[in-house]
Amino acid sequence: MKNIVLSAVAVLAMSSFAVAGGDIAPVEEPVIVAEPVITDGGFYLGLAYSALSGTRTETYDNGNGVTIEDEWASDTYSEVMIQAGYKFNSYVAIEGRYWFGIEDTIASRAIAGVGLVDFDASIDAWGIYVKPMYPVTDAFDIYALLGYGAAEYDYSASNNSNLTAKYNTDSLDGFSWGLGASYAFTDNVAIFVDYVSIYNDSNEIVYSNGVITDLDDTVDAWNFGVTYQF
Repeated sequence: MKNIVLSAVAVLAMSSFAVAGGDIAPVEEPVIVAEPVITDGGFYLGLAYSALSGTRTETYDNGNGVTIEDEWASDTYSEVMIQAGYKFNSYVAIEGRYWFGIEDTIASRAIAGVGLVDFDASIDAWGIYVKPMYPVTDAFDIYALLGYGAAEYDYSASNNSNLTAKYNTDSLDGFSWGLGASYAFTDNVAIFVDYVSIYNDSNEIVYSNGVITDLDDTVDAWNFGVTYQF
């Protein structure tokens, strides 16, 4: 009988403890907060100084049945380059560029059967590119440019005999590529340096005296600039 009474007391005590246990907070499931997806995309604009090199190789008959290959009107042009692009993510963007000259280049050379000729030339160019990128660090990227480029020589030649030369008006365009690197100081502002081969193409020039020469043109540029991403 005594054991029964003790058991009853124990049950009542446990029941009282369960009721008093209302002060004990129930176990709650952890609340999982989804982190926002951060993208590195957006529109951007850029401005750069460009050292644009134009190299022209001339192949012509010297009048004695001998073919001459000569390099001339090769110079470095001071250019301004503007760019606009859209960055899809940290690895790919599309970009357009336009180069325009700050000043012309002037050179003189002697041409067989013609004499001393003065050349005045300037170059404008543009390109549109797919831009694959690789983020080496959070701030430092390396990238390539793969696309289509075109350039236009504004060119004239003359000498003391009023000899003039005219360009074939065909467009100089084709595959264009580049390599570069950029460093971001903030989420919006970065500096960059890159090399771009704008085009390598051929053209024909006809002098007023009927002399015809074939010209092979190569235009490339080193660009030093800054971009702002919106």
